[in-house]
Amino acid sequence: MKLTATPYRLGKGLAALALILSSTSVLAKEEWKFQINVNAGDDEFRIAQEWAKSVGEKTNGEILIEVMPTGTIVGNNETLDAVGAGIIQGHITDPGYFSGKNPAFAVYGNMVGAWSDTSTFLDYMRNGGEDGYNRLVEPYNVHLIRAGAVGVESLITKRRIEKLDDFKGLKVRAPEGMVSNAFKLIGAAPVNLPTSEVYTALEKGVIDAADYTVFATNYQQGYHKYAPFAIYPGFHSMPMKDISINKATWDGLSDEQKRILEESVDAFTAQLIGDLQTKDEEQVAIAKQKGDVTLTTLPAEELKKFRQIARAEWSAWRDRSPEAKEAVDSIQAYLQSKGLL
Repeated sequence: MKLTATPYRLGKGLAALALILSSTSVLAKEEWKFQINVNAGDDEFRIAQEWAKSVGEKTNGEILIEVMPTGTIVGNNETLDAVGAGIIQGHITDPGYFSGKNPAFAVYGNMVGAWSDTSTFLDYMRNGGEDGYNRLVEPYNVHLIRAGAVGVESLITKRRIEKLDDFKGLKVRAPEGMVSNAFKLIGAAPVNLPTSEVYTALEKGVIDAADYTVFATNYQQGYHKYAPFAIYPGFHSMPMKDISINKATWDGLSDEQKRILEESVDAFTAQLIGDLQTKDEEQVAIAKQKGDVTLTTLPAEELKKFRQIARAEWSAWRDRSPEAKEAVDSIQAYLQSKGLL
């Protein structure tokens, strides 16, 4: 008997096909966990959550990202391995945490004294720096989506700092790497602590100062209660923001998904820099009005001394690994090409 394709049968067939396609779509959906190296109350965390939401919207729900605060799954110095192993799918962090694996992480992450503004740093990264960084991280099964930045950081302290000699004996929270070594060279005693412990460490006197982040975040977190002095604008640190993903996951994405992620990270970085700069200006005005923070700025001659110390530190790190040599040489070549060195 010959079967006729009635509208009813066609309707059932299309419904079944739709169910199959729907199931395939669900199976293809990417659900990722990204760990960031800041606390849940930080503006940076809020902006990262907004970035994650935007990725979901731009991919029509194909990629869903959950951003988790510092220490949720692993420690800050463990996220590189965790991303590579697929324990988490990505991280938003400071590469300096991984300088124990390869000194080049410290060079890319925060070549102390090299960068005076975010636009110069990002131009370097977009024009060769990101390629070099991916040569460094891809053996760990990690891929850098894009490099970001937050701006020049402030430094909070329990005592007034007006010259480099004032750092002698100061216990400063600083991440491992080049910045930590630079503090040692000016007489300070660096202490490596996770960002989640900065407040209690200041409260209990474990540290006298903290290289943590921008002024606005420091002030809003209430660190001035125990560290009522701040060097602003900062002079020592402008760390890279590493927004990376598991390489196998990255390789499995479509070109369109990769493009969306890269463009979304660029937008995230622009928002991060802009929002934090505006917040800095607002919070500095509030602090001045309240008088609960004393702001200081190092004079030009002290900054010149620090740059000379920093240049010596570059040379020391250059010799520590082939990748560090490549990084230092490429940064110096870029700075020279721009007349900045």
